[in-house]
Amino acid sequence: MKNYILSKEVTEKKLRRMALEVAERNSEEKQLLLIGIKDNGVVIAHTIKNYLKDIFKGEISVIELSLDKAKPGKITLSENVDFDDRSILLIDDVANSGKSMLYALKPLLEAYPKKIETMALVERTHKTFPVKVDYIGFSISTTLDEHIYVEVAGDKVIGAWIE
Repeated sequence: MKNYILSKEVTEKKLRRMALEVAERNSEEKQLLLIGIKDNGVVIAHTIKNYLKDIFKGEISVIELSLDKAKPGKITLSENVDFDDRSILLIDDVANSGKSMLYALKPLLEAYPKKIETMALVERTHKTFPVKVDYIGFSISTTLDEHIYVEVAGDKVIGAWIE
């Protein structure tokens, strides 16, 4: 039995609200590059893009970033993109220590982006790396022994549960 902290319906509302915030804060931008951290961050990035397409007037693109979240050494991108002067939104499913997002910034900082913002569906309060999440769906205080899982099925976010 999974202990859900976000149902499918609540998750959809949170993602829609975050997309509205992104559109509002980036209303002057002509382009927005969404980078989803594989696997669930990519699903969330595509979901945000779908919500944005009706409310954001600029061009929206999505790429995937892969890294080993336990030992993030090698970072790969699904395509080569020029990050110079781009507005970037880095997206993950759960922000725990900040480690994954911090390492995911590495290829972005080798260029000169216009700005970088971060998004997580669920944020935990155990930051050990200096990463601030700009768009948060749900913030929860947990013990270090508890784990948050975001559940996806295909290209849909089903919800989040705690173990």
